[in-house]
Amino acid sequence: MCREKTTWEKSVEFHGHECPGLAIGYKACEAAIKKMGIRFSSDEEIICVTENDACGVDAVQVITGCTFGKGNLLYKGTGKMAFSFYNRSNGESLRMIIKPLKEEMDRQQRQEYILNSPVDQLFNFSKPPFELPEKARLFTTVECDLCGEGAPEHKIRINDGKKVCLDCFKDYSRGWQ
Repeated sequence: MCREKTTWEKSVEFHGHECPGLAIGYKACEAAIKKMGIRFSSDEEIICVTENDACGVDAVQVITGCTFGKGNLLYKGTGKMAFSFYNRSNGESLRMIIKPLKEEMDRQQRQEYILNSPVDQLFNFSKPPFELPEKARLFTTVECDLCGEGAPEHKIRINDGKKVCLDCFKDYSRGWQ
């Protein structure tokens, strides 16, 4: 008899291995499900803004259905182990950031601690400090006048009167933005 894989097993399979970082993302999803009642997002009903590009983001994709390709997984590169979830249907939002771990643990102990601890013991919760991002949009593709590659119009810049992609763009800031 075949049993259905748990969400943890599916997350591990997707990520490639078990680790404490994956466990953090797994527990962040558990917290969002518990505190917001979210379910798997087939479109953009649920949005996750991750402030890191670490292992836990893989669990977010598997469990919540938030993905970069769908436009409902957004990256805000603060480097913090923080996740903000938004529910478009009811306007609810929640940010969670992992609390510092007080005691020294090896990798396996840390992972077990994370997986077996209540979410309120692991995370600090608050309202996200930013508004619900707009829905993903489609943009016209513009061909770069230098390399010939296409890029969405909102990523095109002008250099010497030519439309250029970000790779070809030569910035002139002289130290100020």
